[in-house]
Amino acid sequence: MMKNRTSGILLHISSLPGKYGTGDMGSGAFEWVDFLEKAGVSYWQMLPLNPTGYGNSPYQGLSAFAGNPLFIDLDDLVHAGLLPRSEIEQLSRFPIQKVDFERVNAWKDKRLSRAFENFSNGEFPDLRADFEMFCADNRGWLNDFAVFMALRIEHHLNSWSDWPEPFKTREPLAIRKYQKQNSSKIFYHQFIQFIFDRQWKKLKSYANQKGIHLIGDIPIYVGMNCADVWAQPQLFQLDQNMQPTAVAGVPPDFFSESGQLWGNPLYDWDAHCEEGYRWWKRRMRRALEMVDLIRLDHFRGFAGYYSIPTGADTAAGGQWIEGPGSKFFSAIKKDLRSLPFIAEDLGEITPDVEALRDQLKLPGMKILQFAFGGDASHTYLPHNYPANCAAYTGTHDNNTSRGWFKDATAHEKDFCARYLGRHVREIAREMIRTVWQSPANLTVAPLQDFLQLGAIARMNTPSTVGNNWAWRVKPEALTDSLSGWIREINTIYGRM
Repeated sequence: MMKNRTSGILLHISSLPGKYGTGDMGSGAFEWVDFLEKAGVSYWQMLPLNPTGYGNSPYQGLSAFAGNPLFIDLDDLVHAGLLPRSEIEQLSRFPIQKVDFERVNAWKDKRLSRAFENFSNGEFPDLRADFEMFCADNRGWLNDFAVFMALRIEHHLNSWSDWPEPFKTREPLAIRKYQKQNSSKIFYHQFIQFIFDRQWKKLKSYANQKGIHLIGDIPIYVGMNCADVWAQPQLFQLDQNMQPTAVAGVPPDFFSESGQLWGNPLYDWDAHCEEGYRWWKRRMRRALEMVDLIRLDHFRGFAGYYSIPTGADTAAGGQWIEGPGSKFFSAIKKDLRSLPFIAEDLGEITPDVEALRDQLKLPGMKILQFAFGGDASHTYLPHNYPANCAAYTGTHDNNTSRGWFKDATAHEKDFCARYLGRHVREIAREMIRTVWQSPANLTVAPLQDFLQLGAIARMNTPSTVGNNWAWRVKPEALTDSLSGWIREINTIYGRM
């Protein structure tokens, strides 16, 4: 798929500089694209863009289709006449180096609500026409999502499986009555998605014009408390009480003696097949409106998925069940006319997963931080990379490279230093350089590694809640000196 040598930087939009408590689709994002262009970088990789629930994880989103209102640029709403400038001049003292999600969400929601009031009561003929077109084009998911969000707020953010029976089971008369009596609340969520879509496509167009392509991320699973499970429960393994009969995770391995119990509801793949994978096709098409290439999370789950009985305390008692495999991807390819995916094939990968990836000719992922526990034959050592792969120093789930090296075993430190053949004082940059030298057609590193930051800048620690996803870059960190160094290694190793 990727036939030219290129490079990318991994940075979620929330981590961008910005004056309203979080990165967003405002000037900071456009300046970031300019930085990437100066650095000779071809790809901007980010995490899922969906609205998040408990824990703020983009991998436990409230929708597989919607965008996160947190990323909306308020300055653009002022420019459009939807919000008086006085509304955004009343700034709280938000942290600069991390996102205080609770405070930022509450502050921003008030401004978005005011913009919606002005839109509802004002004269915006061009904007209104575009809004109506957006609603018509996205009615396959937008109406259900807007009703879901309104009900979720009304029920104090509780899971839909705990709502009163008529709403929990989507009893048609109850839903129609609710829509009629709460049209403004539902309209609000449609409006917010319209604004998100409008701003994101403006940003994407700007990036593409600069020669920057966007790599998005599709989590294989959705969260239980998600509009899609509520709207189409027949596509998931649920019982008559709308509770999962089994949940997702991964078995015990080298990294965890008890495995990982994710808790996501599993798909009823037979039901998806019977409808011609319609939901998945819509999901992929929507994603490709927003990005150019997709990192397909937990690719191995399409070959075989791990099923854990509901109520289990750990993931140890689960079993592997055959997934949809090539039949699924044939349907997707027929619909998209291509397979614009990077297969996230990390972890314990069995031959059937590798066979499916290779049959589809998808690039897999290689992580340099994982390479130094063995010897020269390790598949994650750069001299063993195939051209058709995406090679990383680390991902959002890893420590920063500097943090990793500090905590590495004596064997890993020794092997890493000897392999790099360089002074380890600038370990992150030397790891980047080594990945950039490799045969991999696409190389990516988190911005934290380019900045040579330690563990304090880590984005996520798997299986933990409460201190993740919040890291932000300081505006002054994106210097001409940094872009010059990145451009230099892109030039030296043929990645321009």
